[in-house]
Amino acid sequence: VPLTSTMSLSPKLILRPLPRSSLDFPAEPVEACDAEALLADAIGAPIVWSGKNRMYRLLELDSEAAVRALNPDMGLLKQVDTIGVIVTALADDPEAPYHFVSRFFAPAAGIDEDPVTGSAHCALAPYWGAKLDRAALVGYQASPRGGIVKVRNRGSRVELRGKAITVFQGVVSKAAVGD
Repeated sequence: VPLTSTMSLSPKLILRPLPRSSLDFPAEPVEACDAEALLADAIGAPIVWSGKNRMYRLLELDSEAAVRALNPDMGLLKQVDTIGVIVTALADDPEAPYHFVSRFFAPAAGIDEDPVTGSAHCALAPYWGAKLDRAALVGYQASPRGGIVKVRNRGSRVELRGKAITVFQGVVSKAAVGD
């Protein structure tokens, strides 16, 4: 039974139960833009494509190996005018169990590198979906912890699926949400 939450920064978040959770979020497509010198210097790798949406910058590099090898300058990255930076590339091996890789950096928000970032995949799904002409894709976030996120483009929405565990449970009182 899906649970609906309106207590999110995203309009209408739909949660489905464990162990294979699915989240239904608004798509966050990116538009092409130039990568300013500060961003390019902070990343320290050649950028193939640069874009942005209302929250993040998205940078495509030329290879999975380049994404995995990144060691961005967090001091410089913190100065870039964005909440976070998604760095991505097509999987190097066409036989890999994922289509693309990514990493997510948000030092200005106090998160040098996030292990697995659902909101980043709301931008990655439409980006790679358009490039690969596919609605359903698998991404691997190549942080030190790493994680697989299955994505499905549904027009203005993106479904994210993956394994999850319960970290905590709670109840929100009716008074907290209002009528």
